[in-house]
Parts: sequence; C-alpha cells; structure tokens
Amino acid sequence: MVDSRFGQWLKLVVSLLLLLKTQGLYVGITYVKSAVAKGAVCLDGSPPAYHWDKGFGTGINSWLIHFEGGGWCNNVTNCLSRKKTHLGSSKLMGQQIAFSGIMNNKRPFNPDFYNWNRVKIRYCDGSSFTGDVQAVNPATNLHFRGARIWLAVIEDLLPKGLKNAENALLSGCSAGGLASILHCDSFRSLLPMGTTVKCLSDAGYFINVRDVSGAPHVQTYFNEIVSLHGSAKNLPLSCTSTLKPSFCFFPQYVAPQVRTPLFILNAAYDSWQIRNILAPGNADPLGVWKSCKLDINNCSPLQLKAMQDFRLRFLIALNKATNSSSGGLYIDSCYAHCQTETQEKWFMADSPMLGKMKIAKAVGDWFYDRSPFHKIDCPYPCNPSCQNSGLAPPDNSEKKPLNGSAESAENEQIIVWITHANGSDVGMIRISL
Repeated sequence: MVDSRFGQWLKLVVSLLLLLKTQGLYVGITYVKSAVAKGAVCLDGSPPAYHWDKGFGTGINSWLIHFEGGGWCNNVTNCLSRKKTHLGSSKLMGQQIAFSGIMNNKRPFNPDFYNWNRVKIRYCDGSSFTGDVQAVNPATNLHFRGARIWLAVIEDLLPKGLKNAENALLSGCSAGGLASILHCDSFRSLLPMGTTVKCLSDAGYFINVRDVSGAPHVQTYFNEIVSLHGSAKNLPLSCTSTLKPSFCFFPQYVAPQVRTPLFILNAAYDSWQIRNILAPGNADPLGVWKSCKLDINNCSPLQLKAMQDFRLRFLIALNKATNSSSGGLYIDSCYAHCQTETQEKWFMADSPMLGKMKIAKAVGDWFYDRSPFHKIDCPYPCNPSCQNSGLAPPDNSEKKPLNGSAESAENEQIIVWITHANGSDVGMIRISL
C-alpha cells in the first residue's frame, strides 16, 4: 500500500515537474558593422558578430573571450556550402544564444567566471580566425578574412571596457579551442601590461596522426585550409620560421612556444578526432567504424586497440607542450568533444572528474593561482565519471530573433533527487522539458 501511494506520488511529482521551466540566460547578438570597411567579414561578406553578457560585482573588470567552434572549410566547394549557414554568414546567425557552462551567469553553475564579462565570438570564416586573402573572386564572392575578424572584434571591445581588464581569459571549443592556442600570445599583446592574461583550449588540441588506412588525412586537410585561406602569415612566427606553415595549424608544433599561460583541456579519446582524424569516412568505406564512432561502448577489441594507440600518440604529441609550470592540463579518458560549453560536463553534480576534481574547479584554481592542475587520466574505461556516449549535443543553442540583448529562457532539462518518505534516497530523475 505504501509503495503504491509512493508510486502515485512519484508520478504526480514527475507530472508537475514537466510543467516547470528552468531559467537560463540568452544573450543578444552584436554586429561589428564598422569592421566591413576594414574587410573584416564572414565568408559571404557579412559583418562579424559576438554575444556579450556584461560583468557585474567583483567581475566587472574581468573578461572571458570565447571562440565559437565549428570545423573548417578546406576548398571552394565546402566554403560555398558553409556560407549558406551561420558558420559562414552573420545574416543566418540566431539573434540570441544560450550561455551555459563556462558562460553561465550563476555562481552555483560557474563558480569562478559567472560575474565576468563573457563574450562569445561567432565563427563565420572557416579558418579558426587565421585567414586573410585580399582578393575576392566575383564568381564565388568568398571572403577569407578570419584574422581580420579576430582583430576587429577585439578593437570593438577595447573601448567597451576590455582596455581596463584586470583579468582576461581567452578560451574556445574545438576549432575555437585551436584559435585560442594560435592567438594566445597575440591576445596578451593587445591588452594592458598589468592585465593577468591566460588562455584555455577546450578540445582544440588536434594531432598530426595517420588514419586507420595509413593515410595522412588530417595533414592534407590542414594544408588545404592554410593554403586556401592564406593563413600562413597569421600563424605564430615562432613556428612558421622553422616549419612548413600547415604544420603550424597543429597545436603540438605551436604550443611549446606559447609564452602566455595556457591550459589544455581535452579528452584523450576526443570523439571528433576519433571520427574525423583516426577513422574518417574515406578511410572506412565499408562503414566498419560507424557504430563505434557513435558510442565507444560499441567498439570491437581491434577498434579499442586503435583508439588506445591514438591516445598514446595524443599524449606523445602533448608532451612538449606541457613543460611550462604556468600551464594547466586536464586530459580525461572520456569519449567527448568540448567540455566547457555544456553545463553537464562543466559543473554539475554528475560532471566528469579527474583526480576528484571537476573541470570548472580545476580551471578556476589554475587561473587564480590557488593551486596548479596538471593531470592525465588513466586509460579507458577506468573513469566511471565519464559520460561516454560521445554523441554531440543537439544544436539548439540559438534562438530566433527577439527584442532585447538578454533574457531568461528555457533549458532542456531539470535534475531532481527523489527521496522516500522514510528519508532514504530513491535516486535521481533527469527530465527533458
């Protein structure tokens, strides 16, 4: 009878919770229209853009500049397709986007950066903000101007308070994480001498490794990007002075020379790299890797061995970049890609941990010099805190145009702990709204 009543009560609670809406922050877009005259434009010639949620309280003079990710385009055909999306045109960007994870404005979910000025630079050039080709082919009307976008956005933010920054963190996810490495030292040079400047790369440490067929797929791909976008002159001179420019698109050849403190956050089994560098489609024509790439739990023993070998190569490529005592390192054994932008991975009750430390706490401690963090996880499947689906989150962070620069909006889920009448925990329920 008690169990029956409890079951009915539980159903009632769940039904009520389905009606609730959790509050999350949506931040309006800012177009840098003045950048057009400087040729700092998206692939289609539209102005660059960013989203800025102003700092408050003790964070009013602290700035988090975050690069949006979204891959690259390596040839005219790909770039023409890309310019028809928000990754190639600001005309197609959502007017508001959700700020979560490291961008969250609530202390319980983002303890160290919640009240900073948080800026997300939109990605619409396809070169990790490195391209600069003056000529525009009238037949395609493609503009390769990523490096100009980067400078134009910073120039727009400086008079808005960035010039008074006491603390500044340059971060990014995926292609944006690569940008945060490539532009780390230049970011430092653009800010006042007294500013504490550091950089964070999330899932941006792409390595130069052959695919499962033995082909140098990613090396060829990066060479095409650098060539098409004219990126060579905007890559770190410390690298291009000794190596072919396309090699300087790989963090393993750049990071060792970065002088600004750099924190590298990456999954050793980065799901994007497994899918697109280790086992890209052209190296797996029969689709043998398809199920494995969707979920690491579906991988065969041979595929797992290939992934363990990838992890070893990743750690070797990482080795020279982690010698600096000022840097940070968080290499977990999750099958994931980008862990700062999603609340679930950044800072929640069940977020991944390494050395009993969640990502948000490790990054915050490192930035504020409370304690260093320099850890590499044991091999898969040793870390039970990993959420190893490897499935990309739904692309629902953009919102259709609304008036105003920021407002509250619905999140996707609520998490509730259910307690029995006798005081014992029954468990956790995750409810989609």
